[in-house]
Amino acid sequence: MAIEANQIVSIEYEVRDGDKVVDSNIGGAPLVFMFGKGQIIPGLESGIVNMEVGEKADLLVKPQDAYGEYNADATQEVPADQFAGIDLDIGMTLYGQGEDGGTVQVIVKEIGADTVVIDFNHPLAGKELMFSVALNSVRDASAEEAMTGIPAENKPAEGESCGTGCGCH
Repeated sequence: MAIEANQIVSIEYEVRDGDKVVDSNIGGAPLVFMFGKGQIIPGLESGIVNMEVGEKADLLVKPQDAYGEYNADATQEVPADQFAGIDLDIGMTLYGQGEDGGTVQVIVKEIGADTVVIDFNHPLAGKELMFSVALNSVRDASAEEAMTGIPAENKPAEGESCGTGCGCH
């Protein structure tokens, strides 16, 4: 039976870029999300839609269904003095605030005497990714989960922030 939109899904996974493991939750907390809400990459969601609870699968996800194609124009040359006090290295990931107030992740591509080239592409953009996935559970969302889109397993404990910086408790 296919997983349906708004159901709560729990998976364990390992992601590889070639032979390199780039992310894994095996042996840790499962990834719990609401299906059909764009909370995971599209290629992984479409790959698990017909899996059964307890089933394991290896899913190859193309760049366009993961983090997108690499965009060579998504770089910017920035004055080096904007990074004063930061010991920069090529390949380093930095976080800043975008024009919309959200968090922006960039990677240091080049370090010159007066400028630094930063890359706005996701670190896995342009990569084919192999997901080894185990489907742990699928259940219908509660009324509150359906309304908020947040599975109960992902809600912060009483008095804790959700970690988004929105000020909620």
